[in-house]
Amino acid sequence: MAEKASGGVQSVERVFELLELITDAGGDVTLSELSSSTDLPLPTIHRLLRTLVSLGYIRQLPNRRYALGPRLIRLGEGASKQLGAVARPQLKNLVERLGETSNMAVLDSDMVIYVAQVPSMHSMRMFTEVGRRAHTHDTGVGKAILAQLDDDVVRGIVARTGMPTPTAKSIGDIDSLLADLKLIRERGYSIDEEEQELGVRCFAMAVPNAPTPAAISVSGPISRVDQSFADRAVPLLRQAALAISAELNQN
Repeated sequence: MAEKASGGVQSVERVFELLELITDAGGDVTLSELSSSTDLPLPTIHRLLRTLVSLGYIRQLPNRRYALGPRLIRLGEGASKQLGAVARPQLKNLVERLGETSNMAVLDSDMVIYVAQVPSMHSMRMFTEVGRRAHTHDTGVGKAILAQLDDDVVRGIVARTGMPTPTAKSIGDIDSLLADLKLIRERGYSIDEEEQELGVRCFAMAVPNAPTPAAISVSGPISRVDQSFADRAVPLLRQAALAISAELNQN
């Protein structure tokens, strides 16, 4: 029985290794690409892929590449809701202390998806809402997440998604983005300077050691979200990010 359990655990580990490799590659790969990225024997990879395809967690495309399947969406949505639930008390505290809207977003298939929000008491409708997907290069949360990644990974993400410029202040080329990410790494937080929505400024910070790349933010109109606001917001964002990280990493 012990040998069977051990073999079963090993198979589970291999399945998740393949899923993570496909995710890291941008969502679809060839069999040979998978083979070159892992020490698993080719017959084992093929057998596991067949099983995952039959269950709907992987699908084989007409060009014979393997892509993440639709059944993973439900799992991902459930996990995102849990991340949002963990973050919500900290986001609520940020709103109470700062008076502006707070958000949490995670990286999902080269985009960010907002998984939690606590709105401010001010009646101002903004771009962000739970469930909305956005590009990484023109959002505070997106840039905070990108700053945690290697430049080559960043290049791959924006090459696949493009770099649309919703406002005249949006970053539209990779060199400018990489320069901004360098500044973010140095100071520890990102700024969306009216890059997603004119009249709105956002300060964001990555959640360290999160199980999936994640960031939190506070945002509001530039008339209120200024340098004096940043002086108060950045330490509170750091405290909240560390608290969320500790909660997520509890054994």
